[in-house]
Amino acid sequence: MGKLDGKVAFITGAGRGQGRTHAVRFAQEGADIVAVDTTARVDTVPYPLAGADDLAETVRLVEATGRRIVARDADVRDFTALSAAVAAGVDAFGRLDIVVANAGISSPAPTLEMSEEVWQDMIDINLTGVWKSLKAAVPHVIDGGRGGSVVITSSLAAFHANEYTAHYSAAKSGLVMLMKVLAKELAPHNIRVNTVHPTTVATEMILNDATYRLFRPDLADPDRADFEEAARTLNRLPVAALEPEDITATVLHLVSDEARYTTGTTQLIDAGGAL
Repeated sequence: MGKLDGKVAFITGAGRGQGRTHAVRFAQEGADIVAVDTTARVDTVPYPLAGADDLAETVRLVEATGRRIVARDADVRDFTALSAAVAAGVDAFGRLDIVVANAGISSPAPTLEMSEEVWQDMIDINLTGVWKSLKAAVPHVIDGGRGGSVVITSSLAAFHANEYTAHYSAAKSGLVMLMKVLAKELAPHNIRVNTVHPTTVATEMILNDATYRLFRPDLADPDRADFEEAARTLNRLPVAALEPEDITATVLHLVSDEARYTTGTTQLIDAGGAL
């Protein structure tokens, strides 16, 4: 018996990183998956985003567990594409129980020097894109009449300020109140809503030159080892970056029946970074 036997989960940003580990672990626990990611370019993001091959690998990994998956190329800024992806999943599997709004970007920049495009892309993807994902998916959970769970990926940045992340921190902080309001609105439907707040996680969003420079502005050309030296001072526990599976463990708990009375909460997975 898996923790998610018979359930269906919709996951954004499922092409790689945390989204992929969520999809695979949920499948191992018995869920069928509706997965989206996008091949659209975002010129303000200073690292390569997921591609079609990444989402195809997520499909392969989920199917290797014996579970089913519907995967679509959909940008979280595109409500029509998100709605079509969710509808395809519900048509295929007959239900939707879990929504994980995970997709996001990073684009460090000084607050008063960043371009309008850098600010707007961040808000459009990391805040408005979450709202669009929820608007597209959650009504299907309500229609099922069985209750369910929503998890939103926020960040330690909603609690701990770092330079050059004003747009990111603003978006991630906004997700907290979005979650709390939605938790109240969905409670009569027995649908729970929570946020998770990771510290640095070893994914492509973090392991890139822009993030290395963010953490080590004292160096002209910092590498991963330089980044890790600085990251260890952010976290109180002796770790530079968590693994995606560390976040998945908490998300799995929140979407399972083990957390059936947990709603409206901010779950820190921060190695003590908020202390």
